Amino acid sequence: MTAMNIDAWRPLIATYQKPSSARASWQILNSVVPYVVLWCAMFLALSVSWWLTIPLAVLAGGLLVRVFIIFHDCGHGSFFASRIANDFWGFVTGVLAFTPYAHWRGEHAIHHGTTGNLDRRGVGDIWTMTVREYRQAPWWKRMAYRVARNPIVLLGIAPLVMFLLEHRLPRARANARERRSVWWTNLCLLGLGITMSTFFGFVPYLIIQLTILAVGGSIGVWLFYSQHQFEDAYWARGEDWSYAEAALKGSAFLKLPRVLQWFTGNIGYHHIHHLSSRIPNYNLQACHESHPLFEHVTSMTGFRSFRAFSLKLWDETRGKLVCFRQLRFARQRERA
Repeated sequence: MTAMNIDAWRPLIATYQKPSSARASWQILNSVVPYVVLWCAMFLALSVSWWLTIPLAVLAGGLLVRVFIIFHDCGHGSFFASRIANDFWGFVTGVLAFTPYAHWRGEHAIHHGTTGNLDRRGVGDIWTMTVREYRQAPWWKRMAYRVARNPIVLLGIAPLVMFLLEHRLPRARANARERRSVWWTNLCLLGLGITMSTFFGFVPYLIIQLTILAVGGSIGVWLFYSQHQFEDAYWARGEDWSYAEAALKGSAFLKLPRVLQWFTGNIGYHHIHHLSSRIPNYNLQACHESHPLFEHVTSMTGFRSFRAFSLKLWDETRGKLVCFRQLRFARQRERA
């Protein structure tokens, strides 16, 4: 794909940037309401068996991913046409997802403005080092990087750390509104935890909530990782970086079965989302299918996305993500 200017794509995406209150409201009904219903079902299931409760919690974790996509679209101001509606439902779904709305919105906006930019890494992305940086790093930093990029850590530990700990404190450069969103979300979560513990009991509530967050968070990290961390991803420095190329070359199209596409709120069409974050999730597929040029992007299947977890470092010379094994082979060739 040749170099692109974002202006060349604007006429193609303009139609799909218009929110629909009807479709947005329907998604609230078929996502948030079933999530609440599942909590009611888990309360009733507790008196029957944990073998019934835990599968319901796993299902709720999957549904939480779809709830998070609503939260995500509200943060972009794309879900409803009304800013008030976006902010209201963004806050509500943010509490359900243990994520402060305004704080996350500011951080995620940085991610969209810096995706694929080697000079502006570090906010809202996966920690990625270049081969040169890794070679020059002290042993403790290389070890920390290996741990951070381990699939068990990425999919098992990191989601819980992020949702339970990181989101409870504002980042150093957060503005007043973003900081308030953290404290208000924490207050709501405290009230919610006390209320739910009254009905479920503290330990049962804790087990159920951790299960939901672990499942939903793991799926969310998998989606985010596989859509930006693939062999031929896009990374560039300085004036060589292009917003449009970062969107269409640095964001993969994740092909999922229809049921998984529903649970993940069409976020598999990630190249379209990065080209314009103003396109609501319910318009992403239609936009992708509207022009053949949108299909000339890196596509990923579920199986291929898991293989991408072996890729660890960006090789600026080759323009590819490589694994540690390739780095060892390169060192052996240099010594030979």
